[in-house]
Amino acid sequence: MLRIIAGEFKGRRLKAPAGRSVRPTGDRVKEGWFSILQQSIPDARVLDLFAGSGALGFEALSRGRGAVGVDFVETHKASLAAIRDNAATLGAEARVTIHRSDAMRFAERLQPDAYDVAFADPPYASDEAAHLAKLFRRSPFARVFSVEHAVDRVVDGDDTRRYGDTAITFVYAP
Repeated sequence: MLRIIAGEFKGRRLKAPAGRSVRPTGDRVKEGWFSILQQSIPDARVLDLFAGSGALGFEALSRGRGAVGVDFVETHKASLAAIRDNAATLGAEARVTIHRSDAMRFAERLQPDAYDVAFADPPYASDEAAHLAKLFRRSPFARVFSVEHAVDRVVDGDDTRRYGDTAITFVYAP
């Protein structure tokens, strides 16, 4: 079950995309992730790459004063439908922009400081987490970028936190 864990939408359930292509971020991981980012979220422009259900972006909208808006980037039809449904269920359509795009190509076109906070949750079996961190180092498209990945994948960041077999790596703009 996917749910918002804190803030305005606390306890609200989110629709997960049909199929097995999405691996939702666990509540314990989300709690740790947002505890680290809590000072960066209020009034932030947020980017959610490889958005899946949109759980990370919707959590950002829910927190404290919350993000002012979230751009979700996803390619899979089932995920895009889930994000649209979740935005409608939460009454957050006006604060959400959905991009049907490859997350890597989307990130490659971003200008520095396009967002305040950026999340990514690429497939664990890929090297996209490490590639995104390198891309961010070359062109910091947010004040802080954080990416979820398997603990056995090396991602060059400023801080990595481990939660079981999941790791979150944070990279900060200079």
